[in-house]
Amino acid sequence: MSAPVATSAFSKDNPFPAKITENRLLNKPGSAKETRHFVVSLGDSGLSYKAGDSLGVFPTNRPVEVAEIIEKLGATGDELVSPAMLKLPAPITLREALSHKLALGSPTSKIINTLFAKATDPSDKAALGELLAPEAKDKLAGYLDEREYIDILCEYPNTRLTPQEFVDHLRKLMPRLYSIASSSKAFPHEIHLTVAVVRYTTNHRERHGVCSTFLADRVRVNETSAPIFVSNSHFGPPEDTSKDAIMVGPGTGIAPFRAFVQDRVACGATGRNWVFFGDQKSHTDFLYQEEWESYLAKGQITHLDLAWSRDQILKVYVQDKMREKGAELWSWLNNGGHFYVCGDAKRMAKDVDVALHDVIVQHGGMTTEQAIDYVKQMKKDKRYQRDVY
Repeated sequence: MSAPVATSAFSKDNPFPAKITENRLLNKPGSAKETRHFVVSLGDSGLSYKAGDSLGVFPTNRPVEVAEIIEKLGATGDELVSPAMLKLPAPITLREALSHKLALGSPTSKIINTLFAKATDPSDKAALGELLAPEAKDKLAGYLDEREYIDILCEYPNTRLTPQEFVDHLRKLMPRLYSIASSSKAFPHEIHLTVAVVRYTTNHRERHGVCSTFLADRVRVNETSAPIFVSNSHFGPPEDTSKDAIMVGPGTGIAPFRAFVQDRVACGATGRNWVFFGDQKSHTDFLYQEEWESYLAKGQITHLDLAWSRDQILKVYVQDKMREKGAELWSWLNNGGHFYVCGDAKRMAKDVDVALHDVIVQHGGMTTEQAIDYVKQMKKDKRYQRDVY
């Protein structure tokens, strides 16, 4: 008889092979997006989690892409390789390395240098030399940005690398972290994820987000498993349940706030909840619409402010809604409310931060410098937390 699983039995170094029990499209027909709700069963793993934590998922690469690389290398896939960065105790097959261990995207200039050194074909040599010219740095960066390793192998078919030479250029395939979209108080034996499935085209070739399409296309519901681990986070709802929580999470940034609200409802928190959500179109992209409307109807969230960027000529974003409600937003903050942001780090989180400062200046009667100090203090007091990516 096997011993019961200890809480710490599964980790990043020893992931749990979890079954996906639900894979549901959240967007309605006509949406430009593919956002999916996944339910991951924790089974007998002994894994536990709290609102704000993330789930790590180890993906595998697409078999069709692996097969194409093997073909372009003129290999069978059975060749033994020892990728240097993996520090493996023994060599593994090329197919195993490309399927489970190595990332097939984001090529670096190293592969161009290697191909240039090996090239005997005059046109290959000339084209590679052009990319490596000192004045062509920007051109090289743009070239690499639009390609994955398979593109480069296809473009220089006359310059062959051995399987070992090729794998030595690849990075390790890393797990992806997703904000958990459920509370263990409501769902102790499963974890919910809200995942934007990445599919796009560059250099006339379809691209597929490695982990998002692994979950969407390659893990079969209730059949195959996905290796997972829980990543603990300092991001989480107010420890003092009497405090108000303002949550700004457009797109898949809504995930942890679904967990926060479930958590606060389950523990009978007396603090109020205010949710800001945004996406492209109200009729196709209102993620978890029925749940949010039910919370609002029951008074479990006080406000639900929605920003739709494509429903009208002028785009409306969550930061616009914050400014619109600036007076009340300030009263919540001034009353000790906690402020949370989740989602895109490049633009949204910066724009929301600017809007937060503007609200404090305008409605808190502060100078810009005083508002900066106020926000710094909020961060120190853990009243301003961000989970951005």
